[in-house]
Amino acid sequence: MSATSQSENADAVSEQVEQNQSAEGAEQSKPANPDGYETLTSTYERLRHSEDSSELSAFARRTLPDRSDQAAFSRATALLEAVAGNSHTPVEDRVFLAQTMPFPNVLVKLSVDPADEVRQAVAANEHAKNWLVGRLTKDASAVVRDSALRNPQTSWKMRLEGAQNEQMDAQTLDFLASLGVAVEANAPQVLTVMVRRAVALNPNTSQETLERLSHDEAPDVSRAALRAMQG
Repeated sequence: MSATSQSENADAVSEQVEQNQSAEGAEQSKPANPDGYETLTSTYERLRHSEDSSELSAFARRTLPDRSDQAAFSRATALLEAVAGNSHTPVEDRVFLAQTMPFPNVLVKLSVDPADEVRQAVAANEHAKNWLVGRLTKDASAVVRDSALRNPQTSWKMRLEGAQNEQMDAQTLDFLASLGVAVEANAPQVLTVMVRRAVALNPNTSQETLERLSHDEAPDVSRAALRAMQG
């Protein structure tokens, strides 16, 4: 694992540790074994291993406590990680969490979900950290990669690598070819030109996209597209 990946993962772990410490710290003031009360660790483990899809679904859709109640809020968000990582949580609920949650610990769990539609929802989530979206630009699924590359959180480095990837599909390349023109027109010109030129040089780029790029205002892009069209 690279130093950057280690740093990114450490940030996510740090955020989760802080959440858990906040929730666990508040629990120390709870009465010993009150009726119906479970510690954070006990509830987390129960939800992580639960096969009760109805319970898991209800928890996934539960309204979060107000942030002003920091202990309750931290507890709830920590437990959502267990729900997100449980394969018995219905797919539609995992998609819901992937679409709506801003919490790194939950999204990291969902980013490795076996269902493409769940990972796609994470890839499209604009609350996701840029390093997590960047990881999904290299997903095995074309629809996940496409969603990640369309996410404004994706770095230009990841977009350039996507444009250079000879396994990238024509639809995603067509989107990348629009950056700085029809999409994100105010983005840094030098970066968008690099991406569009890389699209023009990619053998999977469609003739329709090449035709459009051959009229690009940036000479580097138009020349590359014309060369590709001429074979």
